[in-house]
Amino acid sequence: MGEKAKEIKSNKDDIFSLEELEVWKKCRTLRKEVSKLLKKFPQYEHYKLCDQMLRASRSATANIAEGYGRYHYQENIQFCRQARGSLYELLDHFSVALDEGFIDTDIFENFKGFILQTIKILNGYIRYLIKRKKSDVQQDFF
Repeated sequence: MGEKAKEIKSNKDDIFSLEELEVWKKCRTLRKEVSKLLKKFPQYEHYKLCDQMLRASRSATANIAEGYGRYHYQENIQFCRQARGSLYELLDHFSVALDEGFIDTDIFENFKGFILQTIKILNGYIRYLIKRKKSDVQQDFF
């Protein structure tokens, strides 16, 4: 690792890579668990509900990654908001899976808790980005 990379990494307030971003890691775990669960759904749902659930879970990590790669606070915030929408969409798909009898209440509650916890972490990251954006704007004026 070069000197510049060591400097950046040593500052705990700075995030060195996407893979170190806690909310991205959490969404990645969620995405993998959703994918594993969907293999147990009936075959006739694989191009219906399963496809929608998989897309929503993938959209969460993809939007966080795209926002992270923009290097602009406002764009990053917007992509994180889209990721949050995908997480809520996924939660709704889980309620459909429960209502249709594809999962039981325990599975639903476990995923619901995981999704809501992930949303909380994402909201914290959004707040962090908003604060950083405001502090950088204030520094530009001085």
